Amino acid sequence: MAQHRARFDFEIEFTNGGGIQGQDFRLDIAGDDDDITDAELVDYIVRDLRLLMVGKARILNKEIIVEPHKRRADAAERPRCVYIDLSHVIEDGLVTYPGLPAARICDYLSRERSRDIYVAGTEFQIAQIDIVANTGTYLDCPSHRYEHGKDLSQIEPEAFADLEGIVIRADHREVRAIDASWFRNKEIRGRAVLVQTGWDAYWTTVDYARQHPHLTEDAALYLRDCGVRLVGIDSMNIDDTSRDEIDGKARPVHSILLGAEILIVEHLCNLGAVPDEGFSFSAIPPKLRGVGTFPVRALATLR
Repeated sequence: MAQHRARFDFEIEFTNGGGIQGQDFRLDIAGDDDDITDAELVDYIVRDLRLLMVGKARILNKEIIVEPHKRRADAAERPRCVYIDLSHVIEDGLVTYPGLPAARICDYLSRERSRDIYVAGTEFQIAQIDIVANTGTYLDCPSHRYEHGKDLSQIEPEAFADLEGIVIRADHREVRAIDASWFRNKEIRGRAVLVQTGWDAYWTTVDYARQHPHLTEDAALYLRDCGVRLVGIDSMNIDDTSRDEIDGKARPVHSILLGAEILIVEHLCNLGAVPDEGFSFSAIPPKLRGVGTFPVRALATLR
């Protein structure tokens, strides 16, 4: 069976300044694939060279060749599972986004009615749930913003499950517009980048939708160029909605991140219980076709 290797040049910039270059670099391609994306090659380089603070990266002169593999796969280590719930509770009457309808949760089949259906001593409850997709803590994928972007049924589990995470602390009492400077000198490539602002303290209050903290366009561009996997925030929106009535509803952060297939999770909570690093993040939605946003149970898993 053919064993494939990638031969290429690369240029890597570091978020804290400087960079490295490589010429005629070679890496084994896992499995029997005869191709590999530039982004996957960058991930290989970062892991193999144990690089930190990796920012923008370029792959040049890529060529796939056939040569014997040089290494054995590392044995996987099972992480210690300690879970921290980062999701808000969805309950009857909840309004997550002003102007969208409230969640309606009731009995389709009540326990009382079920006693007339099942044998004595046996009863069930079946709930009926009527919600818009933007309810509670939810995940956005490309089709939320782009007509031909991937929907929830097309996103692979690796995109939102067990991602290496990092928390960026940007207290809303100190900053509202979170720009690229908050992410420099941080190890963010390939990670779920979660922004803690403390805004979740206003959840379900009228203040939650007013003058909320958000990312700026240059922050989104920087995160995209650094190759992050997912971006989350504990605020009402990752974009600035405060000038919607003046400037129109521009959503540059959604446009940039989802255009690069970087998933977004909004309305997180409890990020103060998560360490800055040393955890994995999961936000898993149902496998729905034709849907670009849906509530998730967001979890941090401590290692």
